Parts: sequence; structure tokens; C-alpha cells
Amino acid sequence: TEKYSIPCLQDKHCFPESTSEADLLFVFSSEAMEERYEHKTKARIQEVSTKMMDKYVREEPMIRGPNFLVRLRSHTVFENTAIKLFCTIEGFPMPIVKWYKDGVILDVSSGKYLVEAKGGIHSLEIPRCSTDDTAQYTAVAANSHGQASSQASVIVKRFRQEDESCPYAWLPFTAAMLPKIQYTKINITFVETFGPVFASEGGSATLSATMTLNPNLANLQPEAQWYRDDTRLFDSKWVKIDTGRGVTTLTLPNLYKDDEGLYTLRMVTKGGTAEHSAFVSVADGPPPVPAAPGAPMDIKIHDANRDYVIVSWKPPNTTTEGPILGYFVDKCEVGTENWTQCNDHPIKICKYPVSGLFEGHSYYFRVRAVNSHGISKPSRMSEPIAALDPTEFERLHGKLDVVSYHDEVEADGKPPGVPSGMYASETDRTYVVLSWKAPAYSSTAPMWYYIEKCLLDSGAWQRVNTQVPIRSPRYAVFDLAEGKQYKFRVSSANIYGTSEPSEPTGPIETQELKGVPSAPGQVIATRETDNSVLIQWAPPKEPNNLIGYYIDQCVKGSKDWTSANHKPHRNTKFVVSGLTKGETYVFRVQAINELGLSDESQESAPLTVKAALSHPVYFLASPSAPYDVALLNCDGHSMVLNWKKPLRSGGAPIKEYYVDKRRSGTTMWREVHIPPLTERLYKVEDLKEGATYQFQVYAANLAGLGPASKHSADFTCEAWTMPEPGPGYDLSFCEVRDSSVVVEWQKPVYTGSGPITGYHVEYAKKGSSDWTTANETAVSHRFLKVTGLEVGTSYVFRTRAVNAAGVGMASMASDSVTAKEVSCVVDEKSGDIVLSFEACQMNEGSQFIWKKDYKEITDFSKGVVIKTEGSHSKLIFKNADKEDFGTYSVSVTNTEGVSSSYTISAEELAKMLALSYDIRHPIIPLKSELAYKILERGRMRFWLQAEEISSHVTYKFFPNKMGHNVSTGIIEFIMDHFTEENEGTFTCQITDGGGKAQSSLVLIGDETLSLSLWLLFTPGPHFSEFLSLQVGDDCSVTLICKVANLKKESEFHWYKEDTEIIPDVKPDLGSGVCKLPIKLFSLKTTGVYKATISDDRGKDMSQIDISGKSKSSAAELVINCTVIEPMEKDKGLYSIVITDPENSHKRTLDLSGDGQYLPSLAVSVLLPLFIDNRGKVVGGLPDVVTIMEKKTLSLTCTVCGDPKPQVSWLKNGAEVEPDDQYVVSLDQGKFASLTIKGVTMEDSGRYTMIVQNKYGGESVDIVVSVYRHGEKIPEAKPALTPKTIIPPKLPIEIPQPKTQAAPAPAPSAPSPAPPRAAPGRGVKSPTPTRRK
Repeated sequence: TEKYSIPCLQDKHCFPESTSEADLLFVFSSEAMEERYEHKTKARIQEVSTKMMDKYVREEPMIRGPNFLVRLRSHTVFENTAIKLFCTIEGFPMPIVKWYKDGVILDVSSGKYLVEAKGGIHSLEIPRCSTDDTAQYTAVAANSHGQASSQASVIVKRFRQEDESCPYAWLPFTAAMLPKIQYTKINITFVETFGPVFASEGGSATLSATMTLNPNLANLQPEAQWYRDDTRLFDSKWVKIDTGRGVTTLTLPNLYKDDEGLYTLRMVTKGGTAEHSAFVSVADGPPPVPAAPGAPMDIKIHDANRDYVIVSWKPPNTTTEGPILGYFVDKCEVGTENWTQCNDHPIKICKYPVSGLFEGHSYYFRVRAVNSHGISKPSRMSEPIAALDPTEFERLHGKLDVVSYHDEVEADGKPPGVPSGMYASETDRTYVVLSWKAPAYSSTAPMWYYIEKCLLDSGAWQRVNTQVPIRSPRYAVFDLAEGKQYKFRVSSANIYGTSEPSEPTGPIETQELKGVPSAPGQVIATRETDNSVLIQWAPPKEPNNLIGYYIDQCVKGSKDWTSANHKPHRNTKFVVSGLTKGETYVFRVQAINELGLSDESQESAPLTVKAALSHPVYFLASPSAPYDVALLNCDGHSMVLNWKKPLRSGGAPIKEYYVDKRRSGTTMWREVHIPPLTERLYKVEDLKEGATYQFQVYAANLAGLGPASKHSADFTCEAWTMPEPGPGYDLSFCEVRDSSVVVEWQKPVYTGSGPITGYHVEYAKKGSSDWTTANETAVSHRFLKVTGLEVGTSYVFRTRAVNAAGVGMASMASDSVTAKEVSCVVDEKSGDIVLSFEACQMNEGSQFIWKKDYKEITDFSKGVVIKTEGSHSKLIFKNADKEDFGTYSVSVTNTEGVSSSYTISAEELAKMLALSYDIRHPIIPLKSELAYKILERGRMRFWLQAEEISSHVTYKFFPNKMGHNVSTGIIEFIMDHFTEENEGTFTCQITDGGGKAQSSLVLIGDETLSLSLWLLFTPGPHFSEFLSLQVGDDCSVTLICKVANLKKESEFHWYKEDTEIIPDVKPDLGSGVCKLPIKLFSLKTTGVYKATISDDRGKDMSQIDISGKSKSSAAELVINCTVIEPMEKDKGLYSIVITDPENSHKRTLDLSGDGQYLPSLAVSVLLPLFIDNRGKVVGGLPDVVTIMEKKTLSLTCTVCGDPKPQVSWLKNGAEVEPDDQYVVSLDQGKFASLTIKGVTMEDSGRYTMIVQNKYGGESVDIVVSVYRHGEKIPEAKPALTPKTIIPPKLPIEIPQPKTQAAPAPAPSAPSPAPPRAAPGRGVKSPTPTRRK
């Protein structure tokens, strides 16, 4: 080191009095060296300038980019001194120089900096340095042919610094010369803080905090740091920060949804940090038109280049608005106010490449959302971005290390070298961003690139067309096919030629559109404070490039959903603030990606807002001390430490650890690392070999720093050389049973002379030193089930690793664990399978962690629920299935290893599932099954008897009358008129409390026939056809009925409202047909009409209500041509008249035959054959269906007919063609369905189902209405159109009589016999009814 003599010290008073001569020697030595360097530099500059002038005198000015002849150099100076950075630059045209500080352009107008430029010499002077001037300074020189940069670091020091960071620490007498500095602990107490803020776009918000400092030192004030969602905020157009005199304020002058988030104030001092947080909610402002969507947010610019940029954004929430149809991207050139739309049609994804920009121009961008109601307000505009070469773009945005220098001799006249290392830095659906390494190039001629693309395996290379030359080693290739594989290569070129192409890339595949994410899993709401709730949910199973989540809230019982957040939230936990105390809410979550929003999750269970039992967030405490600091390895100059986490977390997660060290026998602790630790394993470096150290550890959470741990034992820094392994660490437990426990651990850091081959586990009762080896034979894995424990006894464990040299050191003893098992039962009331555990120890902040097969349970989508009350926790399976067997364990945090477990085998699970089913589906025991009894005049009694029923019993059946008797348990049903139409399976379903029962009775075929025959021979007069209403072609109204089994003494009477009517024409009892004409039919003639027939054998009655109160759309279909005891003469033309109050329809049927023998089977049997065996729709189809877009619609019903009918579907009159979207099926000839996958708005319309066989059929119309997500659900207005009857196909086949011919081969499947009608009875056709 050169030394300089100092002739005089007139300016010594400028330094502190304590400054020694050695200090001054160093300072003035540095200044002298700087003056000497500047002298040499100026001489060099003069020499270079002379040469350059000579060069320009002899030659014409040559075109060349900027080049630094003298580069910036770094300086380390003291406070309050001046510093001057200078450099020398050449280039033609003369380059323009800009100065940057830490990547941000300097504001030279402030007066703090002095900038000079004389010819090619440029300088930056700071007249009076402060510690804030410590930074990296950059000079960027640019002209039309390129750019170059030079960097230098400036470090401004105070006079008294710590010895370890002092710039003159190399002096041999430093320790004696500089005193030790102890930082003053400043206690910060918040007096007034800011709370949650709820505002709207376009408004403003102010967050302010007042604090006291103790001690309050003017020259040692804390630094106020503001964060939004862990991102540091600084003064800008959107954020204003003001701090001073114990008050700090953050103002958001013009709110956008981008400003929403968790705002945190951190007051930072040398001795620690004080912190406070609150959530700021920014709702959508009034839309430009009603129901228009909210504005997009978080506009980002990616991959800016000379003629394009890629813009991305996040979609708005659409809780109450209609779904987003697309987005418009706008641009505005900086310096103007003219916004122009970049895309002609809305784009559906949240990313768009904007091309056609002008090189060197700067632009703003913004985005607007579109739905069916209109266009949203624009988003907050982006930061200005310049359309520049990427190297220039990165330079302007702080990435200034991309400029490279080539000092080789210029190689004009040759083409450039071959680029290399081409790869895809970003892929999307229709474009790929390519990057490559530029060749070494130093020519003055401009260089550019050509890109070629090739579909994989095609071999056809095609040059990518660009509007401007590609001059940077990165470019985006657009207009690619979605989901295809490509190869790319690049060539470099200049005016002298083009290089060979680079090596092609490997296959690069563009992305395929996968759709929006699936719906998030189960949402769980837990109490937090009296106006906030913590929401947690399981992530979607198909994230598909997930962006975040939107959370909605709703007061229980209403459907008024509102957004809890207005900017996508990344985590699966969210605190909903601003709720009303005592109100009950439900919550739901939607996932978001660049395509839009997923379906809503299932709603959470209702939760009433009130403060939780534990401390709310603003009463968090610092954590307790870590403990058991252990040494895991030492190499003579470093030690590896491990410790156990605090038993009490203070109500918030532990985020950081701090480690201190000291020499054994001393009292001064020193922090051994600057950044805090997040893991409980740390290697302490730079220790002195042979010295003995002690260590202590602190833990910190949001509330602050906790107390220090008890210091470790004395650890001597001597290298471990023993051949046996070192100790393991982090012992934990699972599967805790009454007599066993599974122990797990981490492998040793120090393995000894060879690899570890196994482990031994030792255990002892708590408080005892009598250790027992659990396994005589070492295990190779890092877990072991220790058996033979005593129930309720606490044990501690430790491990030893084994290698070829022997058994190694014992690990530190674990926390104690008590042998106690989890219980598993089936709840007797709900049928849920419940695992429960009661902790013997609980501390503040303790939580139950449930695991299945050693993995924490986080998926609650299958009905798994965790309920914790005090020290008791339950894992409840609401919908258990056969896959839920396994080992379940529970541990309690912030305790001394409290845990337990239970293993559910497949056999045990099957038994519990059966028991659960029996509890959830109890069966009501029946004394007798469903039976029937035939009563007089065709009435039927159906009945069954239960062991016991209550007065609240309910049942489902469809006869006329029904009733039950609680005392006897009998439930009976009465059917007034049993005919062939009623044949089938009769089922009664009983529900009584949680119990159910069902009984069925089949009445088909011969039983029905025998019943009909019995009805034929009913003694006494009776009605063979009950009263019906007949409307003639002249609108005359007639009541008509038919009686049978009469004799001379039989009497017939008409009544209206129990008053006898004497008709003008007496009833014709000879023919059995009785008619009552009603003249001048009007409201006066309406009422209840009754007819009676009686003699000494009995009496029968029929009545009809024509009061006008009936809502039926049509009277019953009556076959008016009944043939009794048919003979050859009964051949002829038969008519069917269908009447209703408005219209009359006539159908005829020719049964004259062609002279053949008329079968003995009566015409009265043939007609119901046509009617009852035709194709029918039994039920199941609605009139109107409303369904949301993208769902799956299934129209399913039951059809019947003999032979089995054919089914066809029409849409708006056109036949539906089955394809991947439309699936038509007919199962077993009776279950028909039309399934439409992923319905769209185009699927709305009228669908017709046609069921038909040779005897005819019918058609049914269904109106399908599709609505978009977020739209109001259309009201279902049932159509009043009845079924349309389709007549039989001609000619009609008449069944032939049975003969005694030789038996034919049996058919593969017997056909059901056609139903038969009783002779002498009228046959009623099914009456179409209005569907609800």
C-alpha cells in the first residue's frame, strides 16, 4: 500500500474528534489514489481524443453504435462527502446518455444530482452523499445504431460501522481502534390503527396509523413500509405515502379493483418489526348500462417487441351479472388521449397479442368486458410500454445486464455466425415465444434474423413473415394451429449474406383449450371475530391454469348473493370481513382461469357470525420459545443445528427463526445470520476450530418475536471423524394405540464412514432413564411400530442409526406420547361413521390435524367433516364408501406429542356401512303384505297391516279413497271401479319417521279376467256404463248412461241436486240406454246430476258434476258403438266419437271383413285391443324444461304397448339425428330417453316424442328453454296441449280363433295376452289430461 505524507491538517475539524490518525491516513490515502487515477484517466482521454480527431480528420465520419472508451468505476465513500462518476463514449451520431439508479431513471431536476456532458465525456456528481445514495448507477448510451451501458456501485458509509462490515476491517489494529456498537431497542406501540375498508371503484381510501416510540430518537426513526398482499408499495400515481412524527398514512386517490387486497404496515427498526394489517375491499362501480359486467383488472404486458406486445388480464366476478361473452382490448399512444380498439370481435380468453405497433412508440393498454347487456367500464390502464427491441425494453425496465461487449477486430464484409440454443420460452394456443443465443458479432453492419417453422414430421420449412426485421434474439410466432406440434429454426443475416440455419428445436406443441376449472371442493366456514368469518375450501380437481378464486356470500334464506372479493384470490383460505354480528350466512366459491369462471361450489353450512372462542386476529401473541437445540454434524469450521418448534404458536403460524451464538463462558450473544430462517435445520458457518459455543433460537409470527430458547449444551467445534453415524432428528408419531405407537424420524446429517444400513428405536417411560430397545434387528426404513406399551402411560423415544462400523449416536429424546387410541363408532341417530379423539393436553393455539395413510386430509368434497369442540375432535364420514378404509391418525399441535390413530380394515368398513344403512333406512315390519278383496259393484279394497305405526305415518298410493288405523296398524285403499285398464302392479310405500316399508301386488292377466267375469254376474241391477256428458253437433247437451241385469220391476230415476227430475221421454230400459236431454244449457242448468236403478235385489247409483268447477280439459273418450254378443250380422262400419266441451271429433272403423268367418272373439274385445295395446307414454316427461348452458339434459320416460313400440324424437318438427351431442336410447322396449350433452342456446325449442306401433300411438311435446349462467331463470309455463293420439296403421289385423292344429315351435319370448273386456260392459278409453 502506498503512503502519502500530509503537510497540514487544517480540515481535521471536519471529522469527529474520536477519529484517529490511522483513520485519516486511510481517508487521505484513498483520496490521493482517486486523484492519481483521475489524472491518469484524463491523460488517457486526451490521448484517445487526439487519436479520434486524427481519425475523423483523415476519414469521413463512419456510422457506428456507442462504445465506452472509459467505463464507470465503483466507489466507497463516507457520508456528507462529494462523489463524481464519469465515463467517455464514442459513436456516430453522438450517443445520448441517460443515468439510472437501481434501474430507475434519475430525476436530475431535483437538484440533488449534477449531470454534465462535454463532447464524449459524461459525468454524474452527487455533491453531498447520504446513505440513501448507496445504489448501483448505470449510464446508458444510445444512438440510432445501438446502445451500450456501463455500471458502477456506490457505497456510502457512516464513520462508525460494525467491525464485520467495516471497509477498513483489514487493518491489524481494527478491534482495538473501533468500539463495539450495541443497537438501541426501540419499542413501537400502535395508538390508532386502520380497520377494514369497503369502497367502490372511482372513490378514494386512506389508511393511517399513529404510534409512539420509546425511546424517540430524532436520528433513529423507524422506516414505514407498506405492502399489499406481500408486495411492497412505493409512491406512484396510484399510491401516496406520507410518514413523519409518529404518523404514517397511505392514500389511494383513485380506486380500482386492482387496489383490493390485504394492506400491511411494517415499522422496521434495527431491533425488530411492528406490524398491522387490514383488508381493503373495492367493489365494482356503477356500470355504464344496467347489468353490464364489472371491469377486468390486473393488466399485464408480456414479451414486448418492436411491433407487438402480449396483454393479459384477470376476469371480473359475475355474481349477479350475466356471463362474460368476451373482451375488447384498447390502446392509446403515450402523449395522446386517443383510445383505439385493437380487436374487432370480442375475444373469450384473458390474453391477447396486440400487433401492428410502431417501433419506438410507447403505449397504454386497457380492457373492457362484454356480456349480453352491454360493455363494462374500462380497466385501469397499464403502465406505459415501449414497442422496442427486447434488449432495449429490458434496459428501460431495469434489466441492464443484457448488453455484451465484443472487443474482437471488426469483420466487415462477412455474414454473421449461426445462432444457437433456440427454445420456446412461452407457449399458448395460437402462438409461441422463441428465444435463442445470438452469434458473436462485432460488425458495424446491422444484423437481423429469419425464423422458419415446420409442422412435425412434414419436413416442409416455411419462413415466418414479419412486418419488421427481427433484430433481437426473442420473437413471438403467431397464427399457429391449436394443439399441433412444430419445429423451429433461425438464421442470422446482414447486408453481406445469411448464415446457415440453426439446429431445429425439439417438438414444440401449442396448447389446447381445456376449458374453465372444475368447481372447488367443500367450503368450510369457521368463526373468527364478531364481523368476519374464515372461509376454507378444497382446490378444484381440474385447475386448468388456475388464476384464483371468487368468494360469494349470502344471508341464509335469501338468494341475494354478493361478492366477498372483487379481485381473484390465490389461496384456498379467505377472511370475509364486514359481516353483521348475529346474522347467519352461507358461502360459495368459484375458480377462475383465463377462459372464465367455473361452476359454483356447493354452499357451505350456514354459520352465525360471532367471535370465536380463541383470540381474534388482532389479539395474537408472540410464540413461545423453541427448545431442545441439538448438534447434528460438525466439520471443524461449521456446525449443523436442529431444534423443536415452540409448543405455543401464539394463534398465528410461525414464519421465522433467528439463531444466536456465543463463546462458552461469555455473556454477549451475536446473531449468526441476517435473513431469518424458515426451516428448523441450519448450518452455522465461520466458527473457530477448537472453540466451544452455545446457541439459542427465537421464533417469530405476525405478532412479533418470541422469547429465546434455553441455550444449548456446550458444543465444541471439532470435526466429527467417528466411523459410526450421527444422530437422527425430528421424531414424530402416528397410529397411537392403547398398546402401540408408530415412530417416524429423519435420517442423520452425518453418515459416518459408510452408508446407513438400518435403525434401532429405544423407548423409556417419561421421567425414567431406563431405555429399552424396541427392535433387536435394525430396520432399513425410517419408521417403526413399537408394541407392548401400557395403556395410558407416557413414553419418550430416541433412535440410533447403524452402518458397517456399528451403532451410532442416540438422537435427542422425543416429546412424550401417551398410549391412547382413537375410537370409531357408527352414530345411532344419523348413521354417520365417526372417528373421535379427546386430547389429554391442549394449549393456546393447539389444533387437531387428521391424516389418512400419513397424508393430511384436505379434500372435503366427499362429505368428510371435521368437528372440534374444546379438547374433543371428530372426523365424520357423511357419505362413507368402500374405498374409505385405511389408517387414520390425529395429532394435536402445540403439545408434547399428543396424537393417536385407528386402522379401519375393509371388512370392518363393510360392517359399519351395513349398520349405517340400516340406521339411515329403517324398515317398518309388516304383519301382512298388500292384499285385495272384491266388494260389491266392482269396488276393490286393497289393504296391508304394519306391526306398529304412528299418527304421523304417510303413504303413497293412487286409488280413490285411503285411510289408516293407528291402533291396528292397518292401511287400506278403496277403488270404486276396477276394470281392465287398472291391471298392473300395485305398490304401497309407507314412511313413518325415519322408517320405510313397501309392499306390492300384481293383478295382471287371468286374475283380472276372473275379476271381470265376477263383475259380469254381479246380482241385482247396476250401471254397465256410468253417467257421461254428450254434446251433439247442434251443441245440444245430453246425459247418457247404460244399465244392465234388469227385470220388469226395475225402476230408473233422474235427480239434480237430490231433486227428482221427470223427463219428457221415459228411460228405455229395454235397450238399457237412458238419456236425459238438457234444454238451453246454461249456468242455471249446471249442478250435480244423479241416476239410480233399483229393484228388490238391490240398488245402484251414478252421478256426474257439471257444475263448471272441473278443471279437466276434456270429457272421457267414449266408444258409442258397443256390440253385445256379437254375431255375423254385427259386421259393419263402427264410429268413435271424441267429445269435449268445445269440439267433437269422429273416427270410424270398418269391421265388415271380406266375407270371412268373424272370430268368436267379440268386437267388444277387439276395440280395446286397438286402444289399450297402442304405443303410450306412461309418464315421466315434463311440459317445460329450463336448464343452464353447458349442462347435460336428459329427457326420460316410460313407454308401453304390445307389440313393443318404436320411439322417435323431433326438434321443431325436424327429426333428431343421433350424434355425439344427441344420444337417443330405448332400453328393454319401455325406457326411452333423449340426452343432450353440453346444451347451448341453440338447443332451445319444442321437442316431440312419438311412440307408435301397429295399433297406433301418441306424441308428447316438451318445451326446452336454455339460459346462460348468471341470467334469471325463465319461468316454467306449462303448455296445455294434451297428448296427440295417432291412429292405427291400416289394414288392421284381426286376431284369429284358436284351433287344435299341431303345436308350433315355441316363440323365443311369450307375448302378453291382450286384455279382455267383460261382455255386456262399456269400454272406456283413456282420457288425455292436462299435464302439470
